[in-house]
Amino acid sequence: MKKISTLLFLIFSVISFGQVKGVVNDLQGKPIAFANVYVKDTYISTTTNDQGKYELNIKISGTYTIIYKYLGYKTEKKIVEFNKVTLTVDATLQEEEIQLNEVSISTKVNPAIEIIKNAIASRKENSAKTAKYNADFYSRGIFRVKNLPKAILGQKLDFFDEVIDSTRSGILYLSETVSKITFQKPDKMKETIIASKVSGNDNGFSFNNAADVNFDFYENYLDFNVKVVSPIADNAFNYYKYKFDGSFVDDNNKIIDKIKVTPKRENEPAMVGYIYIVDDSWAIYAVDLSIKGSQMQNPALNTLTLKQNFSYNNTNKIWAKNTQTIDFEAGMFGININGKFTYVFSNFDFPEKLEKKTFTNEVLKFEANANKKEDSFWNTIRPVPLTLEESTDYLKKDAIQTKKKSKTYLDSIDNKRNKFRVSSLLMGYNYSNSFKKWSINYDGPLMKTSFNTVQGWKTQSGLSYIKRDQEKRTFTRVGSNFDYGFSENKLRATGSYVRKFNNINNAMLYVNGGSSVNQFNGNNPISNMVNTFSSLLFKNNFMKLYEKNFVAANFGREIVNGLNMNFNLEYSERKSLWNTSDQSTTKTDDIYSYNNPILPNDFVTPAFEKHNLMKANVVAVIKFGQHYWTRPDGKYNIGNDAYPTISVGLEKTFAANDKKYEYTLLSARVQQDFTLGNKGDMKINLRGGKFFTADNISFVDYKHFNGNQTHITGGESYTNQFNNLPYYSASTNNSYFETHIEHNDKGFLMNKIPLLNKLQSQLVLGFHNLAIPGRNPYQEFSVGLDNLGVGKAKLFRVDYVRSYQNGYQGNTVIFGLKFLNILE
Repeated sequence: MKKISTLLFLIFSVISFGQVKGVVNDLQGKPIAFANVYVKDTYISTTTNDQGKYELNIKISGTYTIIYKYLGYKTEKKIVEFNKVTLTVDATLQEEEIQLNEVSISTKVNPAIEIIKNAIASRKENSAKTAKYNADFYSRGIFRVKNLPKAILGQKLDFFDEVIDSTRSGILYLSETVSKITFQKPDKMKETIIASKVSGNDNGFSFNNAADVNFDFYENYLDFNVKVVSPIADNAFNYYKYKFDGSFVDDNNKIIDKIKVTPKRENEPAMVGYIYIVDDSWAIYAVDLSIKGSQMQNPALNTLTLKQNFSYNNTNKIWAKNTQTIDFEAGMFGININGKFTYVFSNFDFPEKLEKKTFTNEVLKFEANANKKEDSFWNTIRPVPLTLEESTDYLKKDAIQTKKKSKTYLDSIDNKRNKFRVSSLLMGYNYSNSFKKWSINYDGPLMKTSFNTVQGWKTQSGLSYIKRDQEKRTFTRVGSNFDYGFSENKLRATGSYVRKFNNINNAMLYVNGGSSVNQFNGNNPISNMVNTFSSLLFKNNFMKLYEKNFVAANFGREIVNGLNMNFNLEYSERKSLWNTSDQSTTKTDDIYSYNNPILPNDFVTPAFEKHNLMKANVVAVIKFGQHYWTRPDGKYNIGNDAYPTISVGLEKTFAANDKKYEYTLLSARVQQDFTLGNKGDMKINLRGGKFFTADNISFVDYKHFNGNQTHITGGESYTNQFNNLPYYSASTNNSYFETHIEHNDKGFLMNKIPLLNKLQSQLVLGFHNLAIPGRNPYQEFSVGLDNLGVGKAKLFRVDYVRSYQNGYQGNTVIFGLKFLNILE
């Protein structure tokens, strides 16, 4: 009975979802890839694949006019009788004869200027015609690698050996989605994914979605890594040069003007190629434009090409985008990747208004079993046929996946990777049981060895056990960490238990305890690596440390969308520590300052008295207007830059061995990132708090501010630190308020300055202010260059900082080394 039902289902599918399919060639018989194919005066559309093949899904019998068009070729029409049975219709396109006499040519006037001016003047009117719509959406993404090196910096790249050929080339990633979308300009989107398919992963969910590829040339900017200026933006003439390359007549007897666009300046975020404008309405007919990665401040990207085609419906007089493709080439460290994304928009509906509750914070969701659709489903709904290469990839990776799930295969892989080597004692070691989804990890001491004046040379190692549930995306981790100071001759150890309960509200429990050495500032403003070099080379002792013997528990989760709560409880014993090493590579009579942040030149008085304390902390983080995706394996939150993120915290201490150590702290924080069109990004971080009954608390519990005296930092945004403030000079047990503002021009100004534009850098302006009672506000002003480096390795940033407090205080240069964030 089951087999009969399956057979009837397949027959019914063929009858109900017939297709018009075929091949589109040129006059020489060569297939035309990504030609636009659609049913005249409807929004039933598709595009050809790499082999020129297409499929049109038509549900109602009747007589249809099929339109075949490709930029540079004459549009072809085919009239077909369709009766729900698959119909094969091929088309041959011949090159278009572009006519220069369609527009009056003057030697003094550039006709393209007038056309673009009309397009800009009509931009809002044309955009409004597609301001609201429902549509079907299909996407396919593919990533290919070419000549993949066998190793980088000594690390083998063997992850893809089974899916690439002998030349180390092939498909790394292939995925498809089918969804229904509702959109309202400028940026409201609701998307329901009906089907999702990832080659080689029958439990995978493609991240292809409509919102991320909604590139609208009627808007002033296209949102890539930077704001790319549209050729018909209000300020387009500041960025583009235009040339009229002729015109032709389309299938609706409308004159289409072909305009070549070229950036005025090489490094600015402007595209090169062609935009096609309908001569009477000045609507967009098609675009074929490219941009270099350097123009988008993305050094890994070589080039990106964006093509769009629009179809006209004589019934509602609307030009609507029906196909879009994105091609790119990228490469770094010998890895060369190219990719193509194909998008088809069809079955448009343009309602006069949408229901009030159409758009919610849930912007994307997956239907149940969206990733479990059978091939029979895909064969009837996929608008762009798979190429032979893509079909082969699905078959090959499905077979590999079946093999990879077997215990025999997983054990063989583990046996290879679990081999212990002598170098593992220093580098670390991992023992995995992939079939049972657990692993044991040993962290070697080589990369965790550093120097400080309290412990001398110290080394760390760790041991942990992790058990994962990949379908639910949860895990349990039990671990320990060992820290030994050679000069101090003392071993400390901590243990931890971590449990992630689910991927919906991200509920997580973290329990830990033991003995550790900590910086007075729990934000760790100076890293182990930077402190090591600062101490040994310059005999600076900026890292001030104390010992904590403790037990703690932390639990956090999302309460409702946009509201996260975090609860922490800790009981600790705190002890002062003393310098035990004066080692240095510098021949100097200077001595290290004492390990007392309050009295760095007092070698007798301890930083604080030994004491015990219980501390409770609760923090609420509110992300207004937070959007999210809902997938069967979890909830994925998406930031909303239109609103700030607010954090409110309450910290209360009790059960101290002396009441003077007990206090209450109320704190708050406001953060927001702004995008200022194509003029860059701005980040704002405001932070403040107030202590109560804290006159005699330990210096450990003061509010410490992230200063910098080493002139070295990680190189990312500096909105969480001061760049010229001594680490503990402003620590307070009273009230405080911090202001951090940073603006990155994303090349807006730097691209316009001769010679400096060759750097392809970003101008960064910063302002920092700290206000605490009893002293004048401390202020910093900074100017710097980001995105510096050699070739594609843009790993550096340099800032000049000038500080004031009741007048000029000093200046410094800060060197940002972005690779420190990875090494630490």
